[in-house]
Amino acid sequence: MKQEEQPMKGSNSTQHHLIRYKEGLGKYNEHMPELTHAYSEFTKHCFKEGEISEKNKQLIALGISIYSQDEYCIIYHTKGCLDQGCSENEILEAVGVSAAFGGGAAMSQGVTLVQECIQELNKPRH
Repeated sequence: MKQEEQPMKGSNSTQHHLIRYKEGLGKYNEHMPELTHAYSEFTKHCFKEGEISEKNKQLIALGISIYSQDEYCIIYHTKGCLDQGCSENEILEAVGVSAAFGGGAAMSQGVTLVQECIQELNKPRH
């Protein structure tokens, strides 16, 4: 059986990648607990409600993730957008803004990975 055909943890590839990130972070935390804690506190503060809503912060983070080609962050922030109540069209508009800066590479992530995440997480809100 080829590696890409092997069964993955979680019920789909999006969940698998989220689990893999959490497992990796846990292993990293075993060696660098203070740094992991500081980073976690920093990001928690960055994403809390303020003058910019949590929903809009997730859309911003998704756009940056797409532009920077960070697949784990694309998955994580697509989920964050859905969790914050973003509609599929709001997410796809963020893809378009990112593509305006990142060109074809950003667009390819948006039309593949982001849409796959939306479908697999099955939580778009219209």
